[in-house]
Amino acid sequence: MKLGCIADDFTGATDLANNLVRAGMRVVQTIGVPDDAATLDVDAVVVALKSRTTPPEDAVRQSLAACRWLRRGGATQIYFKVCSTFDSTPRGNIGPVLEALMDELGCDFTIATPAFPDNARTVFKGHLFVGDVLLSESGMRDHPLTPMTDANLVRVLQAQLATTRSGGNAGRRVGLVDHRATGASAAAIGARFAALRDEGVAIAIADAIDNDDLHRLGEAVRDLPLVCAGSGLAIGLPRNFAITASGEAATLPAVQGFSAIVSGSCSQATNAQVTEFLRGGGAARRIDPLELADADDAKLCADIAAWAVREWSAASERPVLVYSTAPPQAVAAAQAQASAHDVGARLERLLAAIARALVERGARRLVVAGGETSGACVQALGIERLRIGRQIDPGVPWCHAAPTLAPDGLQLALKSGNFGAVDFFRRAFAAPT
Repeated sequence: MKLGCIADDFTGATDLANNLVRAGMRVVQTIGVPDDAATLDVDAVVVALKSRTTPPEDAVRQSLAACRWLRRGGATQIYFKVCSTFDSTPRGNIGPVLEALMDELGCDFTIATPAFPDNARTVFKGHLFVGDVLLSESGMRDHPLTPMTDANLVRVLQAQLATTRSGGNAGRRVGLVDHRATGASAAAIGARFAALRDEGVAIAIADAIDNDDLHRLGEAVRDLPLVCAGSGLAIGLPRNFAITASGEAATLPAVQGFSAIVSGSCSQATNAQVTEFLRGGGAARRIDPLELADADDAKLCADIAAWAVREWSAASERPVLVYSTAPPQAVAAAQAQASAHDVGARLERLLAAIARALVERGARRLVVAGGETSGACVQALGIERLRIGRQIDPGVPWCHAAPTLAPDGLQLALKSGNFGAVDFFRRAFAAPT
């Protein structure tokens, strides 16, 4: 192992692994921190955590455990992978985890950049853009758990850093590596690093508006023990380890069985994808968050599984969709009845149980939309490791696992809520794996 990666959610982990595989690295993704100390014959390991919206102290504990496991396995650089929309709150979890990892690694300087131009996420003058609009003007402003109302990442991250840390560094400062450096050369970026260090800056938000910027950044961070980024920076790191792009690592074993989609994301992108699937006449069942109060989860799960079997019996090649995806106003109404975390946790458990029931009944190609939903489903399916295959859309590859529940093999696509074209669901099942 050369590169050790810690992802704060499961879709983000596959997103990162996808970019590393495309750049030529042999990659295994683990679900949580492995219990064993086995040596993996790969170039990079991505440890997928479900820590984006947990209490900060839990996120720190899980991330440190992952870091220590990766270091024991030989990783010489740690990559803390966060969402390309920098999903977080004033309490964290990006800042607290990043500081804890810096303390663990004895690191006095690092960078943070969620830029992923292939998915229209760019950073300029420290401000994050989603397509042509500022993050604070995008659909992320209405996210029920991590509403992003400020696009200035220097300000967002500085607010998350502790002002005093017993036994650690007090008041780490956040600075900016702007496009005058990232658009010029790796040497110019390195010079900016040095200047920021002299000014007492410990963490630098880095501008990046295209892949060339990310390649230059990748070269510039060669000697940093820790980097924090979305998945975009991954395209610039493999060559630091003398690895070049190759498609050989992306072929997955074939599977035989039915196809299904489980969607719990409330993002604008996933809402549009669900709408497109329904417009095309796709077989679908919706779970209304407002009706959960009177629902028997076990009965609802059994009813939906029976419905899926009937649909597959009528057309075995036809994917079925189970979704709780809803527009922001519906999510707000559910929040009015119970806290967002309570509603979200209930839906996660229910969708995970449905995913398990669908696999038990023969689903062998499964798309899961939404980071939190993906984490819950993967855990319910008992998946410990994923092999990363070909990309469907930027940031979303097909993956392969062989859990006890599906020893003959299961192909999974774990899609971040914000990712994918409007016809993603249709193209996913048409894509080669």
